[in-house]
Amino acid sequence: MKTQIFVMTHKKFNPPNNPIYIPLQVGAALNLDLGYMRDDVGDSISALNPYYGELTGMYWLWKNYHDVDLIGICHYRRFFFNERGTLMTQEEYETALQDADVMVSNCIHAPTSYLEYFGNSHNVKDMLLAGDIIKILFPEDTQSFEEVMHQDKYYFGNLCVMRKSLFDAYCDWLFTIFFEMEKYIDVSSYDDYHKRIFGFLSEELLMVYITSKKLKIKEGHVGITAEKAETVEFKLAMVQLVRTGQFTEARKLFYDFLKLRPDVQLELSDIKNEIPDIELILFILEKEKEEGINGMYKVSHELPELIIHFRKTKTILTNYKKEGSLNHLAKQYLTCNYVSDVMKNIILLNID
Repeated sequence: MKTQIFVMTHKKFNPPNNPIYIPLQVGAALNLDLGYMRDDVGDSISALNPYYGELTGMYWLWKNYHDVDLIGICHYRRFFFNERGTLMTQEEYETALQDADVMVSNCIHAPTSYLEYFGNSHNVKDMLLAGDIIKILFPEDTQSFEEVMHQDKYYFGNLCVMRKSLFDAYCDWLFTIFFEMEKYIDVSSYDDYHKRIFGFLSEELLMVYITSKKLKIKEGHVGITAEKAETVEFKLAMVQLVRTGQFTEARKLFYDFLKLRPDVQLELSDIKNEIPDIELILFILEKEKEEGINGMYKVSHELPELIIHFRKTKTILTNYKKEGSLNHLAKQYLTCNYVSDVMKNIILLNID
């Protein structure tokens, strides 16, 4: 049996040292060649990548790659991991799918129905349009669509592994729906992030397809090997502005960027959970500068070091808020590290 796991990427990265994992550059028609297999050769929708995301790679594999039995989709920083915490091997994929039709990510539960959850971040009319198109083109799947929209479960990232014959059937179904939707959907008012609407929609339509076809699933643990490239770039920009003392400029960029790319602060993107701390650090630095206080910036001009300092100070003040007093070592730390009243007050106001 031949198994290939294609790693969708739009960035240079360090591919796994295992021949079953093949990097596939998505949106290759619009970008510089990364030196990987490309999705713009042969029958391709590569130029639609701003709207389809990694799905342009899935389309290419459906139409152009046939010499395989099991086919899988991972991302340049998200992979299926085994129980030992290492990347799954060919044997492990084949064993896992001996008694299942498709491997997907671990199921996640939204705090509301999925339709409401989707509408909190995207235009809910787009998902409803998908339902209307399904009702017309695949009426036998309408009940499953309604069922999935009113439950809270979802899989993320379009990560999946299945037989190539099933993959082809799923792609045929999915792209038939999306190409019909293209006639009616208008993304002219969407920013670059939200324009990837078909990629977002597909994450739950996979659940619809699985439910309707009564496929047997195998949930796989998804491990994240690195932070999202855009998250890394965002943090590097913050590092440079803090290093040069441009706190107001940093705060403006912080909020402007998050409006355009809210995904960089998600748990699966900001895996170190630093962005909430960076937000408060920038606020403290700006306030201290306005009041002429030598506080955080006297400790360090480097943002990574300030994050460590901020977290130590927050731990001390959290204990103080619980116990009502500070021990000698805590007092010494606050004094020796120039923790100002501005910093204390801002942290205390933001402690849950």
